Amino acid sequence: MTVSRAILALLALFALALSPARAQAPHIAAKLVAESPKPAPGGATAIALSMTPEKGWHGYWLNGGDAGFGLSVEWNAPEGITVTPFRYPVPEALTLFGMMNHVYEHPYALLADVQVDKSVAPGTDLTLTGIANWLACTDKVCVPEKAVISVALKAGDGKIAPAERARFDAWRAKLPQPLDRAGAWERKGDRVRFGVPLPDGTALDAPHLFLETQNVVDYPAAQSFSRNGDWIIVETKVKGDAAGPVQGLLKLSDGRGLAVRFEPEAVRLSGQPIVTAARGIDMELFWTALGGAILGGLILNLMPCVFPILSLKALSLARSGGDARDAKVEAIAYTAGAVFTALLLGGALLALRAAGEQIGWAFQLQHPVSVLVLLLLALAITLNLAGMYELPSFGRGQALTQKGGAAGGFWTGALAAFVATPCSGPLLGGALGATLVLPGWAALPIFGGLGLGLALPFLAIGFLPALRKRLPKPGLWMERFRKWMAVPMGLTALGLAWLLWRQADDLGWKAALQALVFSTIAFQALGNYQKGRQGGWLLMLLATGAIYINGSNAVLLADRPTSATSATSDGQIFSPAALAKARATGKPVFVYFTADWCLSCKANEAGAIHREAVQEVFKDKGVITLVGDWTNGDPVITRTLAEHGRNSVPLYLWYAPGAAQPEILPQILTPGLLTGKAGG
Repeated sequence: MTVSRAILALLALFALALSPARAQAPHIAAKLVAESPKPAPGGATAIALSMTPEKGWHGYWLNGGDAGFGLSVEWNAPEGITVTPFRYPVPEALTLFGMMNHVYEHPYALLADVQVDKSVAPGTDLTLTGIANWLACTDKVCVPEKAVISVALKAGDGKIAPAERARFDAWRAKLPQPLDRAGAWERKGDRVRFGVPLPDGTALDAPHLFLETQNVVDYPAAQSFSRNGDWIIVETKVKGDAAGPVQGLLKLSDGRGLAVRFEPEAVRLSGQPIVTAARGIDMELFWTALGGAILGGLILNLMPCVFPILSLKALSLARSGGDARDAKVEAIAYTAGAVFTALLLGGALLALRAAGEQIGWAFQLQHPVSVLVLLLLALAITLNLAGMYELPSFGRGQALTQKGGAAGGFWTGALAAFVATPCSGPLLGGALGATLVLPGWAALPIFGGLGLGLALPFLAIGFLPALRKRLPKPGLWMERFRKWMAVPMGLTALGLAWLLWRQADDLGWKAALQALVFSTIAFQALGNYQKGRQGGWLLMLLATGAIYINGSNAVLLADRPTSATSATSDGQIFSPAALAKARATGKPVFVYFTADWCLSCKANEAGAIHREAVQEVFKDKGVITLVGDWTNGDPVITRTLAEHGRNSVPLYLWYAPGAAQPEILPQILTPGLLTGKAGG
């Protein structure tokens, strides 16, 4: 029982004890009626406690929620009579002052069965009486109420009048129907997940999961609903430490509901979000994820493939003389391009997941053709920065900052967002993972926030004159700086070539080498043409050859099956079976999910995981390491990421011996953190 419920119950009983002895009409009128006044010996009849609240008052379900409690009865039953517990109709959720209550604001009835022993003689008086206690509340006050309830019964033939049968049938229709199969529930950090086996096509209008078992969920927290095949997946915020089977009630459409018994076991992956007109979202989760996406996008500007773009874009303002209007136009256009691209990629991710694909963020880099395209793009930018040829977006800049500033800014922002997708750096993992449980209309702004964070530095330069004044004055140094920026972009191109080789073996490195060589020749021809050193016919010939070679390689890469994952020198290949086997040894287990295209993954591996000191401690303490390689995409790994609230890498899990759940480690690892875990 929660503290608030316990306090409320004590106050109610105290008020009842001090209440005056004079009779006072209750705010909820209670009346006990029987379906048959003459139940047959050896049989049973239904009884109903009809509850009629006054306007503005409400009664409570069996579990009243944060504040309130259900009805209790002390029966005075004749010999040979047994009364089953009352069954409650489907309640409504009422939130007051930040607390959620499970209530009835309109007339309702609790149903039970009166069972008559076969030894009871016909004609025996079986009048049933009892003292009922309940809590009646408004949005301002609560009053404990009690009443003596009774119904006249006599052992007879068990006949039911048609009018009574119709009245009881109407009450029965409002009771939850028992589900024929058990559901599943599990805790995942500060979240709790439920799986309800429910055939596709069952109508759900503003669904809500009410739990009879206490100390499981935070009642006011928003509940997210999704469908995975014939299962409804419900996720909300955890509160309490209850264990074992859990009893609940899933509200469906038109006041109907299902009584569900949840067994503690793994819950399926979230599926297609169920969007209803009245369903809200977890606003705390939404705002936290949005803030994480914006800050994470801001951090992505430090990536070697993004920083040169941002730097040169900022310096283009210095080159244009810092005109305020041009700066604002270009900043807005840059932001629009970054946000648009992030929304486009996020929308594609959500659409593919809705279609049943097991994919996550940066899914495009799990396909060699996408890597080849990104390699060509990085090479083009590198050669442009090195001065081999000119483009308005990165070159002299006059046309861009004057007539074509908006267009150039937009496409540069789009480019920055596209090349920044390989990793989910600090704060982004949890933010992007939230898109798994939010409906599509709430998940898209999270992706847009990533683009906004990416564009924030240039947006600030465009709108804050003080920042523009701090930009260096134009000079020859800008050309040298531009060429220096070709170094990190060139390293990015080489990294993508290495990734292509890792993904597609021999075909991959051949495609990468041909892309680097023939595209460089074509761009050199473009530069010579721009400087008037050769004619356009040679440029056309070389460009056509480069396009043909790269296009042919793209076709071959698209038709080639992905490479199998191999174990690394410091770990075994991850699989659910391998994880279960490793945990069964009773030793610590470290699981890390990585990808060859993830820069922060590789930084953590080089700077922490693969350090000799870390590996020695792991060996001494018997730590078992499992590696999940997501380079080419893997549905099993995608599901595992989603089960831990992520749809991107890196993800680091530490299983202590005997622990029921893993500890999710930070996305930035240090040798001290890992050795401390192993030694602890």
